[in-house]
Amino acid sequence: MSRIGRLPIEIPAGVEVTIDGQAVTVKGPKGELALTVKAPIEAKVEDGQVLVTRPDDERESRSLHGLTRTLIANQIIGVTQGYTKGLEVVGTGYRVAAKGANVEFALGYSHSITVEPPAGISFTVEGVNKLTVSGIDKQAVGEVAANIRKLRKPEPYKGKGVRYAGEVVRRKAGKSGK
Repeated sequence: MSRIGRLPIEIPAGVEVTIDGQAVTVKGPKGELALTVKAPIEAKVEDGQVLVTRPDDERESRSLHGLTRTLIANQIIGVTQGYTKGLEVVGTGYRVAAKGANVEFALGYSHSITVEPPAGISFTVEGVNKLTVSGIDKQAVGEVAANIRKLRKPEPYKGKGVRYAGEVVRRKAGKSGK
């Protein structure tokens, strides 16, 4: 049995979990999220908990068991607390600025880059070099943060670029003089 998959998921107060066949809908104070559970896996609500079960020990069933439980747990956390991902812009002349809901980056290119938030995602700019991506969908928050980081990845010689908050960039020694 999957150690993660067999754990029940507690449903906190103010959260409503609806299961209709393979469709799981989670409603909470911050919004609503939906998930389609893959075929052999079943989810059910009992005594204020969500239980995820699998019918057999086939390879696919075992691999989907823990995954499905984690995805539902992430949705419950998302509609209650939400998710955030911090980004830092490091480099001389590199900066980020809020332009309404959008953010504008100056990353050493000849032009500035404007990023629009997708539905359900919001940006918060603190100072000229810190950005926070927040939303209720963990996967969407991580994907938007990764796409922003991809605009100018941190380089190993001076460490310039966009990095996650707390990310350690391995530095390389430059050319050594004679």
